[in-house]
Amino acid sequence: MGKIVPEDDYYTLINIFTVTPGDQKRIYDVIVEATDIIQRFPGFVSANVHMSYDGTRVVNYAQWRSKEEFDLMQRHPDVQGHFKECRAVTDDINSIFCQARYTHGAE
Repeated sequence: MGKIVPEDDYYTLINIFTVTPGDQKRIYDVIVEATDIIQRFPGFVSANVHMSYDGTRVVNYAQWRSKEEFDLMQRHPDVQGHFKECRAVTDDINSIFCQARYTHGAE
């Protein structure tokens, strides 16, 4: 399970997939299936997948120990089919790479 702790200094990827409402479940399934492969790579910490209520977006929040480990996974042949399958559903993928710096929870 994902846990956001700024002190962990994880390399964080937020992917926003924009789809037609009829394709939301399809892209969700592709992302979840790919996680079964991706989670085996060194450096993987967590993945969290969110579906928008309006059916037009799926957001993947993934954490890695380092950019280098993420880059190695991304270049690996075992994940290329996953990336191709995502692009078959949508080319509207917005990738944001960031660091968690602040969290706040209810008291």
